[in-house]
Amino acid sequence: QVQLVESGGGLVQPGGSLRLSCAASGSIGNIYSMGWYRQAPGKQRDLVASITNGDITNYADSVKGRFTISRDNAKKSLYLQMNSLKPEDTGIYYCNFIAGWPRRSYWGQGTQVTVSS
Repeated sequence: QVQLVESGGGLVQPGGSLRLSCAASGSIGNIYSMGWYRQAPGKQRDLVASITNGDITNYADSVKGRFTISRDNAKKSLYLQMNSLKPEDTGIYYCNFIAGWPRRSYWGQGTQVTVSS
C-alpha cells in the first residue's frame, strides 16, 4: 500500500522559513510529477508548486521567488523550501504524486503551516 508522509510544518513568524518534506513508501512505481497544494481555512485546495520528472517547475504567482520545490527520485521524496513566509501562506499543505501505471494520484495527510507573530 502506498503512503505519502509529510513533515516539517509548524508555527513560524512572518519573514521566517520552513522546509516541508514528503516521502513515499510502498510500491509506488514510476513517479511522473509531484506537487504541493495548500488549503487555507474556508478555501479550496490550490496548487502551490509542482515539478515534473524532467525537473520542470511551476509556481503559483503568490509564492514565486520565495518558495523552491525540489525532488529526490532515489528517495521517492519531495521538498518545499519556503522563505520570507507571510501570514497568507497559512494553511494545510498537502503533497501529491502522480505515479504508476495506470497513472494514479496519491495524497499525503497534510501538514499545518501557520505564519503568525
